[in-house]
Amino acid sequence: MSLSIVPKMSDSFSRMGKIALSAALISTSIAVGFGVESNTAHAGELNIYSYRSPILLEPFLTKYTAKTGTRFNVVHAPQGLVTRLKSEGSATKADLVLTVDVSRVEELADTGLLDRLNSPVINKNVPAHLRDVSDTWTALSLRARIVVASDAVKDGEINRIEDLVNPKWKGRICTRKGSHVYNRALLASLIAHHGEEKAEAWAQSLVSNLARKPQGNDRAQAKAIWAGECDVAIMNSYYFGKMKFNNKQPEQQDWAKALTLMFLNQDDRGQHVNISAGGIVKTSDNKEEAMAFLEWLTSDEAQQIYASVNYEYPVNPAVPADNEVASWGQFKVDQLPISTIAKLSPAAQIIIDRTGW
Repeated sequence: MSLSIVPKMSDSFSRMGKIALSAALISTSIAVGFGVESNTAHAGELNIYSYRSPILLEPFLTKYTAKTGTRFNVVHAPQGLVTRLKSEGSATKADLVLTVDVSRVEELADTGLLDRLNSPVINKNVPAHLRDVSDTWTALSLRARIVVASDAVKDGEINRIEDLVNPKWKGRICTRKGSHVYNRALLASLIAHHGEEKAEAWAQSLVSNLARKPQGNDRAQAKAIWAGECDVAIMNSYYFGKMKFNNKQPEQQDWAKALTLMFLNQDDRGQHVNISAGGIVKTSDNKEEAMAFLEWLTSDEAQQIYASVNYEYPVNPAVPADNEVASWGQFKVDQLPISTIAKLSPAAQIIIDRTGW
């Protein structure tokens, strides 16, 4: 399947709308209620545990509340969410869990705390390889883990993620730590396609080609290219948009200008992608309400918000990419089941530890 990157004729949220939504980010756990008056039939209340930043959830919650009257209580827990759910057990107040990265959602699924979805709506809206094989979670958005490069890298020099092991890149590559969930998922995909031995050889060669010790986040890799510390880096695609339109930290706009985006493996399996995802807690007292909201998140309306607010790609094939994101280029997606990547993440971590990535 090829991911359609056809621009929309109009966006639900303009670039100025994004700026207006940029309320102060609260990094510690929070509980936030959203609501408006409504006389619709679905009025109720849902409790969400979320890895995602509050500012990224707000447009969805506000829109859904306006449509249905449903109010939301959100606990933002970027760390320790699984531990919290386990400790709360059947006493948890959570109805839904929203997360980023396949490893984290699979970690939640492995606890046995998520219910089976059995939703014809989700099954229609989301391709099978982007849903849990046990049907306890569904992907809600996609992000491509791409290569970005300086203008010193010629067109066609890097076509596959495997090309990063070429000795010509020695001392020219920057990455964040391999143990970060984004890189661990990438390596897990290489295990799936090539086996553990070849994946470890790739990781070892990548480490040999690094310009510096793995450090920082994805934006730090873009900054390193801008500063001339390296010519090649691995980065999630949406960070490019976040930097390009960052008016609060305009220096990041310069970092974005220094980058050329490269979508990989287009002549074979396709570009590796990761996900944000959601699932319903088994002990929820509001499963019907939770299912209605989760199904809406896969709908055309909500998928357009994912596409325009956070520079991500829709999981619903009927929804085109945002105009800005579409301008970055069209690409074919690797259809390796996301669940496979999750299952191979522990093996990827062992390789990361052995190779010192």
